[in-house]
Amino acid sequence: MKAVRFHEYGTPGVLRYEDVEQPVPGAGQVRVRVAATTFNGVDGNIRAGLMQGPMPLTLPHIPGLDVAGTIDALGEGVTGFAVGDRVVGFLPFVVDGASAEYVLAPAESLAAAPTSIPLADAAALPLVGLTAWQALFDHAGLKAGQRILINGAGGAVGGYAVQLAGAAGAYVIATGSPRSIEQVRAAGADEVIDHSATPVTGAVTEPVDVLLNLAPIDPDEFAALAGLVRDGGVVVSTTVWMTAPSDEARGVRGIDIFVRSDAGQLAELVARVDRGELTVDVAERVPLADLASVHARAAEGTLAGKVVILPTAE
Repeated sequence: MKAVRFHEYGTPGVLRYEDVEQPVPGAGQVRVRVAATTFNGVDGNIRAGLMQGPMPLTLPHIPGLDVAGTIDALGEGVTGFAVGDRVVGFLPFVVDGASAEYVLAPAESLAAAPTSIPLADAAALPLVGLTAWQALFDHAGLKAGQRILINGAGGAVGGYAVQLAGAAGAYVIATGSPRSIEQVRAAGADEVIDHSATPVTGAVTEPVDVLLNLAPIDPDEFAALAGLVRDGGVVVSTTVWMTAPSDEARGVRGIDIFVRSDAGQLAELVARVDRGELTVDVAERVPLADLASVHARAAEGTLAGKVVILPTAE
């Protein structure tokens, strides 16, 4: 089969499109014929060797944490799935991923794919959708009637976070750039702040219950945004290299999140997609052979929106 691998850590140039032996599922695994994977920001950090501590890999490694595809083989002991089932999943960080024609996946990590959108586009849901869900509900405990500030809402996680927070009955204030402002507004934010034109701390005039930070920002700016959180509120951040600020005197908790695979939560996200309550946005669809160019554009800061990666398997 064809796959993209890196044999050493480094720049996007280390990614090779090459022939790889087709994997065989072991106990508890299924083999998925890949309809699509995606590019996530963490993929670039893993390839560059910046995540070797928390995510030790055996090289060569196939990237691609999201998968959408069709089960074509079952390992020993797998129940609840059958050959031909269309599935989506968030794969473990430290095993070979879905930037290939076929991938092995733990059966417990998979959910039935949405039926209302193309199977390949469904790959844009798992990692970023689960990140948004877990940030809002597992960690922030967001409830109806609360006010939430989502900083960096123009990215893929932000789009889901705005939609999910609004559906939960929260009042959503979201920041974006000129490039993403209309997309953020379309996602359903109650207030949208163009952070390039207006200081966020000046635009938010009432305290918020939750600050969700999705953007790499200066620590002083992060502390200032945390000052907008009411006493007893919570700051949740996905930028794990920059600790979420706490304020013990005011009872404000800072939480850094690490997304985890959860098939039950993923199934709930899928159900919302199929009910028309959650929109999956795909900015680009790129052939697997061109994955290195996607990594390069991300490193240059010119990649916008969620990119779906399509293998050549029929």
